[in-house]
Amino acid sequence: MTADHKPAIIVISSHVVRGTVGNRAAVFALEVLGHNVWAVPTVILPWHPGHGPATRITALQDEFSALLKDLSAAPWLDEVGAVLSGYMANPAQAEAVSCLVREIKQQSPDLVFACDPVIGDDGGLYVAEETAFAIRDKLLPIADIITPNRFELGWLTEAGMLSDNSEILSAAANLNRPLTLVTSAHSMMRNNTGNVLLHPKGALLAEHRVIANPPNGLGDLTAALFLARYLQKQPLEKALQMTTSSVFEILARASKRGADELMLETDSASLSRPMAMVQMRSLVVS
Repeated sequence: MTADHKPAIIVISSHVVRGTVGNRAAVFALEVLGHNVWAVPTVILPWHPGHGPATRITALQDEFSALLKDLSAAPWLDEVGAVLSGYMANPAQAEAVSCLVREIKQQSPDLVFACDPVIGDDGGLYVAEETAFAIRDKLLPIADIITPNRFELGWLTEAGMLSDNSEILSAAANLNRPLTLVTSAHSMMRNNTGNVLLHPKGALLAEHRVIANPPNGLGDLTAALFLARYLQKQPLEKALQMTTSSVFEILARASKRGADELMLETDSASLSRPMAMVQMRSLVVS
């Protein structure tokens, strides 16, 4: 892949009318970084549920599966270099995404599948348990990259709270994926938070200061940016550093403005050329 030819990416996640979560975050970021995006909504909402109850439109199961089947036979499929999945509204969607990825990989073995297992946070699961199980059983085993937060990793591996980074690395290793990027990991410095990346040759930690009451969408943005950096064949340490720096910079600027959503349209330069300082460390994998 040359610098002026970047693969298309199929992104499958939630869509909000107002805000920058799910596909609204991932698609914008990937397009800014030069990727053509084929965007598939799993559910349509007027805003993030954290802002209050609202109408929810979920694709009918048969129609959703048929749409993905069409994509797997699209005449432009050779453009696609990656699939990124996020929020799933029901178990059938996870099954359909699994079929799509498997079918594309039969034609394009080098396809990269990144799975962001969007199932919950410190408040617990916010999808039905059967949907979380479907993501665990249908999507994680075929993923090249997974990007859970700390709660999601603990739930998916039945490892519980994951009270330190050693426990995070142990749980991530149990999933046995080529690359596992864990957000909301533990930091080495007070009042910091971090992202831990477990890779075949070791583990890395990127950390930055905590910002209270952050807007939603950080995990969606992190998954998209790391996938883009990976597809650019950046060294893993640089990919993690750039991803973390971009997300922190955008978060910090939104927080300073008092925004209730990330402001990607205003801070798009931070997606490609972040300036925020991020502390990088190597971690010992036991």
